[in-house]
Amino acid sequence: MQHSYESLDHTGGVSRAGILAPLADRDFRLLWAGACASLLGDGAFLVALAWQVYAMSGSVTGMSLVGIAMTVPTICFLLIGGVASDRFERRWILVGADLLRACALALLAGLTIGGQLELWHVVALAAVYGTGSAFHAPAFDALVPELLAGERLAQANALDQLMRPLALRLGGPALGGVVVGVGGAGAVFLLDCASFMAAAGTVLLMRPADGTRVIEAGSGSLLGDLRTGWRFVRGHAWLWATFASAAVAYLLFMGPVEVLLPYIVKEGLGGSAFDLGLVFAAGGLASMLCAVLLGRFGLPRRGITFMLIAWTLATLAVAGYGAANAIWQLMVASAVFNGLETAGTIIWATTKQQHVPSALLGRVSSLDWLISVGLLPLSFALTGPVSAAVGAQATLVGAGVLGAIVTLGALWVPGMRVLDQRRDDEPAGPARTPATAAPAFPR
Repeated sequence: MQHSYESLDHTGGVSRAGILAPLADRDFRLLWAGACASLLGDGAFLVALAWQVYAMSGSVTGMSLVGIAMTVPTICFLLIGGVASDRFERRWILVGADLLRACALALLAGLTIGGQLELWHVVALAAVYGTGSAFHAPAFDALVPELLAGERLAQANALDQLMRPLALRLGGPALGGVVVGVGGAGAVFLLDCASFMAAAGTVLLMRPADGTRVIEAGSGSLLGDLRTGWRFVRGHAWLWATFASAAVAYLLFMGPVEVLLPYIVKEGLGGSAFDLGLVFAAGGLASMLCAVLLGRFGLPRRGITFMLIAWTLATLAVAGYGAANAIWQLMVASAVFNGLETAGTIIWATTKQQHVPSALLGRVSSLDWLISVGLLPLSFALTGPVSAAVGAQATLVGAGVLGAIVTLGALWVPGMRVLDQRRDDEPAGPARTPATAAPAFPR
């Protein structure tokens, strides 16, 4: 479905109707309700999964195996998921991905409640879960601009970034802890299974596509479709340079943050699990605040420039983790990091939806996910040896500074700010900019 992007051309980029404005659309309201249910279930699931695995294995090795089993299939199948979401009806891709994960959770719950669960069961079912995620992510990213008029895209992305920390960091884990205490991990697995069933049901209630979206025929082969998507990315510096800088920055700081932040709280500052929760909560609340502000006041005119500066400052906040001498300082660093990351993410998602043709959006999103997170296993692998050699705090400071340099450096890649320059050249009044006005494919 093609939409006019008239109101995207004024300063601020979106109508100021508020972050809840996209919920006026029936189909988006259904999609968002299902996504909220599954995110809440996932937040509870992550607590129950860790609890169950540690109860069975008694070591971090078991949890590491489960994490690898969940992430590797996601990385392996992302490109196929992107092609599928561009070739087939995206609603059915979402339904299939949700039902696949629901089946995995139903088996996990049955084995847990029946007392027959073993670690290899968890590893195998985590791989199935990760495969479903690989198909769901690009299809969801590509479906949203089919449902909403242009001025609602930024609000929709802000609403998404509001719900994620609320469900995954606050409500979901709290719910998971209560349910595990009352009914055990198996009850949480059933709860998450039900959340995926609910998400699939809401998608089925959406109206069928009206036929205005044209699915590109491509070459007729998987590799041909992937090459088409890659040619588009390669021909637009604002895409490939963002992918590349994110990949290097995540390599530098993601492993240190995930592994060393709990260590700093517990060993470096003598804090408790409650203190770690305060640090995470500060980040979650800052993310929600930034999402509300961008949803209310709109996006900056020079979105790419603002996005990279926000991400640069966010990455510098990682150095703040290493320099902190008190829990409150970690909370401040967490708030800066997560708030600015959220601001940049909302701008990035909206920019892709505005300037990537609908027929290619699934493949471009899958390439975005794959390239950005493809080096995360290496980041986790390097964190241990590096921190052992130079110390946890020095590792975090170095990761933050180097990651910020890489992120800011992307601003000077030729062609990176072409979208910002187009906005500067546009007249002050509204101008019609249809979704298909992206540059032609490079030869």
